[in-house]
Amino acid sequence: MQQKSERLNVWLAFSNIHTHLNEKLEQALLQQYDLSLKEFYVLNFIYNAEGKELRLQQLQELVGLSQSATSRLVVRMEAKDCGALERHACEDDRRGIYTRITELGENKYKKALQTFNQVLQTELEQDGFETRLENLTKELF
Repeated sequence: MQQKSERLNVWLAFSNIHTHLNEKLEQALLQQYDLSLKEFYVLNFIYNAEGKELRLQQLQELVGLSQSATSRLVVRMEAKDCGALERHACEDDRRGIYTRITELGENKYKKALQTFNQVLQTELEQDGFETRLENLTKELF
């Protein structure tokens, strides 16, 4: 039973690190670009997709949100005040809806990616954070 408890403690420590990093990343992205972490992930997935577009269903699976939450997120990102995405119907299947990244969205993503990487690097370098994370990973597996 001790071994299972130790594994749980390692998992909780790993989870706390993940939560801490997510909070730092979200804070920086919101502050500098008015982007939530989920919105940043949406831009990332679409930017890196073939043709820089994805079906809403694919995006939903990648981001890990419900269909309605994904749809609301995309609508907000299409809005005039954001303009990072645009939707269009699939030419082969009119029921399919695609969303693609706009030039404005690409520029916002590229800038936000730099901030994302800087914050992540800074956090991982603090107080042996990266070493602690590596040790936890070894203990978990």
